[in-house]
Amino acid sequence: MKPGVFVTGTDTGVGKTLVSCALIHAARARGVAVAPMKPVAAGAMRTDDGWVNEDTAALMEAAGTAPARRADVTPVLLREPMAPHIAARREARRIGAAPILAAYARLREDGAFVVVEGVGGFMVPLDADFDSVALARALGLPVVLVVGLRLGCLNHALLSAAAIRSAGLELAGWIANAIDPRMAVPDENVAALDERLGAPRLGRVPFSAAPDARVVAGSIDIGPLLDR
Repeated sequence: MKPGVFVTGTDTGVGKTLVSCALIHAARARGVAVAPMKPVAAGAMRTDDGWVNEDTAALMEAAGTAPARRADVTPVLLREPMAPHIAARREARRIGAAPILAAYARLREDGAFVVVEGVGGFMVPLDADFDSVALARALGLPVVLVVGLRLGCLNHALLSAAAIRSAGLELAGWIANAIDPRMAVPDENVAALDERLGAPRLGRVPFSAAPDARVVAGSIDIGPLLDR
């Protein structure tokens, strides 16, 4: 079994966190120990337990991760919800690979399958000389692409797949997520991606105004990611 997967998306707001949580539930249902990771998170709320990102909290809840591991789950937490390199600059911070890789190594210590959720799409600036592509390459995990089904998704998905492969990474599979209930001919769009992405479709998530990751897990075939 590979040590984990890197979950990216065709854009921000396409359901990466939902799918990541669903992957965690699906893996745990097969008896696999899972550790979640969202290495860089921009946007946090103050709680009695400190500053918390809602995506990080959702991933940890799905995995049953102890609150004490939050700093490893999200080693780079930025308070403002905006592009990470801009949020970091406003906090006079730099984002680099070293603390992220150290946190990843700690999460892997007990042999857990790590589900790493990226930030935004696949090519997002993190610092002047560091971006999410470099982060994905440093982790070296197979990539799962979440495609938000809406107008323009064909171009976004094919460009993302090309960028993933150009980075020397494996596109292990993709998941279609219905985010626009008014999208015209979604079946034809999914078929077009089946023909062109060159990677297995691991699931198709139906539209829901209030999606539940446990339910979504039933729409995903995690076997190809675990049986490697």
